[in-house]
Amino acid sequence: MPPTHRIPGRASGRARRTPLRIALATGIALTAAVVATAPAGTATAADPEAEAARTERVEYFTGPGAHPRHTQVPASPALSAKERADIKGDGDVIPIVEAGPTDAKLDVVFIGDGYTASQQEDFHADVRAKWAKVSAVEPYASYKGLFNVWAVDAVSRQSGVSGDPTNGTVKDTALGSGFFCDGIERLLCVDTNKVETYAKKAADPDLVIVLANSIKYGGAGYNDITSPSGYDGIATASSDNAQSDQVVVHETGHSLGKLADEYWYDEYGTYRGAEPWETNISKLRADQLTAQKKKWYRWIGRTSPDGGKVGAYEGGGYYPRGLYRPTTDSIMRTLGREFNLPGREAMIAGFHRHASVATAVTPTDRTVRRGDKVRVRVADGIRLRWSVDGREVRRARNETVVTPRSLGVPADSRTRELSVRATDPTKAVRDPALRALLSDSLTWRVKR
Repeated sequence: MPPTHRIPGRASGRARRTPLRIALATGIALTAAVVATAPAGTATAADPEAEAARTERVEYFTGPGAHPRHTQVPASPALSAKERADIKGDGDVIPIVEAGPTDAKLDVVFIGDGYTASQQEDFHADVRAKWAKVSAVEPYASYKGLFNVWAVDAVSRQSGVSGDPTNGTVKDTALGSGFFCDGIERLLCVDTNKVETYAKKAADPDLVIVLANSIKYGGAGYNDITSPSGYDGIATASSDNAQSDQVVVHETGHSLGKLADEYWYDEYGTYRGAEPWETNISKLRADQLTAQKKKWYRWIGRTSPDGGKVGAYEGGGYYPRGLYRPTTDSIMRTLGREFNLPGREAMIAGFHRHASVATAVTPTDRTVRRGDKVRVRVADGIRLRWSVDGREVRRARNETVVTPRSLGVPADSRTRELSVRATDPTKAVRDPALRALLSDSLTWRVKR
């Protein structure tokens, strides 16, 4: 674990959490060392001493272009009955981007803090502006069609957040956001139990971002949060700081890409543990990766969008020696950089763990007739292959609207099966196991 800052008198006991998801890309059950805390939103106050001892591990950034750090902060307390009642009566969910059904898309949920009742439209505008910047970064830019974006209104009594502009500033806000968390000016903490309670108002939260009403630079990544609602981690960021979107992008490298940090602390010395499970750090040098066909070997020697060529550069996973990263300086090391080639591959796979390649506009749970139009929605460049009873109809390739009659379904009494297979042909994903995530099939029953 990286070095941490701790509040004096606070324990920092840690435990292993249960695997959150199966990494389809590698078949490895994801496990991460996290603080001894219940999943977000489930804390109880049955044992006050245990409650006071719980901590949460967070990642933070000291300034634009800086390497991140980590610390342990006191875990959020259990919600009182009044707090739960207040949240129950709050939290309107506003669609910002609607790309398709929630079960077929990756749902990004923004929750505002420090916005009063009269400032909720400002919050919605801030969400649109922030998402525009995040989605301009690759590979988000090439996959915008996979995302729904929702704004959850959390009405605060006061405008702004604590710690802005100074440490003595205190604001009464819905989520309790505040800078100077753990005495660190740029660390923007939040009540994670309140976040969970607001987030689950959205139908299917896959990615949760708390947008604090502030111009001050700062943010945090709660990357070890286990949410009953299904999302991995919480990112916090300032609404009106021009650089805070980079905090969000980096944190999604953890939550969606399952990527490790590629920076290190000099005091950590040499890594002597087992091979890490993350795909972007390894104990192996470039020649060993290639010889053993491990991790990012397929990209070695290729020019990467973050600069230079993919290889194995010593330093990463918090250790200056004994661990290697794919490139010299990707966004998983320094804010403002690009994802490297292995990182982009992991992010695209992460997108598709939540979002389908194709969405059925014509419902698949009802029978269609020969003359009915069958529609699907796909992003630009997706390849479509239509089949009737398992046999491809080549003339219908890449059509998004077909009729069973036009595909040769005869006017007899038999029930036929119409299907379409959608495939993302991107060259940004090379691993065959990951490529399996880039195909989907939809099927309809056809009757005369």
